[in-house]
Amino acid sequence: MEPVIQVQGLHFGYADQTVLRGIDVQIDRGEIVVLLGPNGAGKTTLVELLMGSLKPQGGQLSILGRDPRETNQTWMGEIGLVMQHYSDHGKWTVREFLEWVYSHYADGDKVPMVPKMALTRVGLLDKIDAKLSKLSGGQRRRIDMAAAIMGHPRLLILDEPSTGLDPEARQQLHSVIEDAVDAGATVLMTTHDMAEAQELADRVLILNRGVIVASGSPQQLRDELVSPSQITWFDDGKRQVHTTFKPEAFIKTLDLDAITGIEVTRPTLADAYLALVNAKEEQAA
Repeated sequence: MEPVIQVQGLHFGYADQTVLRGIDVQIDRGEIVVLLGPNGAGKTTLVELLMGSLKPQGGQLSILGRDPRETNQTWMGEIGLVMQHYSDHGKWTVREFLEWVYSHYADGDKVPMVPKMALTRVGLLDKIDAKLSKLSGGQRRRIDMAAAIMGHPRLLILDEPSTGLDPEARQQLHSVIEDAVDAGATVLMTTHDMAEAQELADRVLILNRGVIVASGSPQQLRDELVSPSQITWFDDGKRQVHTTFKPEAFIKTLDLDAITGIEVTRPTLADAYLALVNAKEEQAA
């Protein structure tokens, strides 16, 4: 089966600043891939290249089997997009904006979600007659997500979609993403929220200084981190602490009937991310 996204040897830069240095990425159907990296690493630039907004200076791109700079309306209709920045129609209401989006799908083979259905999915049906210019940043992100899923896309590209969302709205967004995948979509998203990446991602890509420095599931990246787990417990009322690379084996040596409050703290995805990024920074120094 052809990959949904295929990137080989991708290079891009501005003037004398190289942003991407030979990126190779393959994303298959049904994956949720989360792209992590510090500010300025090139995440948004990569997204813009995938959408055809920028022209590569080297390498090849294939998105849904096509070069993103040689596409048509049918191809665009297969992609749902949430970007960090948008051209706002401040005088439009939410209803007018989503009806405009709906009109681009109405003549296609798939029956799009009507605006009320899309708004219900993101929990903002009560804002249907609000002006876009009056929405909070988090509300506008959710409206953009409603627009992104209206056409039942094969690919969702989401650039920091949870920015500005409260915990309840973030969880609702995650549910929308997972439902889209269950319906056959593939997802590439960027985020700075490590807990979000750990919860959602089938695979994590870490981009730093223009290169992919790590790729794997959140569990794989945590396992590759050379850092011990910490085990704490109470023995006769006194707190005990032990660090080990093999927590399960150590726990078997404890008398579990005689102790209380045992807790195992393992390295997190955030720990793995910081270790990998810091190692790259030290190598570049």
